[in-house]
Amino acid sequence: MSKSKILLAEDDTNLGLLLKEYLIAKEYDTTLCEDGDKAYDEFLKNPYDLCIFDVMMPNRDGFTLAKDIRSINSEIPIIFLTAKSMKEDVLEGFKIGADDYMTKPFSMEELIVRIEAVLRRSGANSTEIQTEVFKLGKFVFDSKKQLLTYEEDKVIKLTTKESELLKLLCNNANKVLERNLALKTIWIDDNYFNARSMDVYITKLRKHLKPDSSIEIINVHGKGYKLIV
Repeated sequence: MSKSKILLAEDDTNLGLLLKEYLIAKEYDTTLCEDGDKAYDEFLKNPYDLCIFDVMMPNRDGFTLAKDIRSINSEIPIIFLTAKSMKEDVLEGFKIGADDYMTKPFSMEELIVRIEAVLRRSGANSTEIQTEVFKLGKFVFDSKKQLLTYEEDKVIKLTTKESELLKLLCNNANKVLERNLALKTIWIDDNYFNARSMDVYITKLRKHLKPDSSIEIINVHGKGYKLIV
């Protein structure tokens, strides 16, 4: 599998170099630009899988840069980095079409988790054909149609969130699905309210799968969930 290409625009030289080195160490092909104009020129010259833009930059700020790039490629995932935490700035970022938004200071580990989640949603970090239909004991789960069928006669129409969560569990069957990863992949943000919402959907999935005792979703304390198949 080829490395995902990241365009990083950050005017803080020390932070920019630190981020670039860390991303390269994590096997992301990363190009660093110190202002918005240079990042825009670089985007025109080379293809990228994801953009990470600081909001406050000289020549062309992150929001303007994102708008200009989205006018060329409406699908490219974008993560904003900013020292601001004002609600209005966050809303502005998402109005532009941000895929995620991180407020400085942040941990490098969290940045990687968010990059992986955004790339997974966009499909940019995998050349493999996505599995759409899963066999779960006596169940067949069609994630594309959002249908869970039990012994060919009982069909349950899942909600979008139920289907996304079950697909994530299926892709990690018999392995721990980390709670934060699930939240950031499906809900984008891992805040308290989204965490409570995910708990509700886990309960719903357990109820749907209850007819087959060989299938179980268990809690892994302090980590997340595991689908036992």
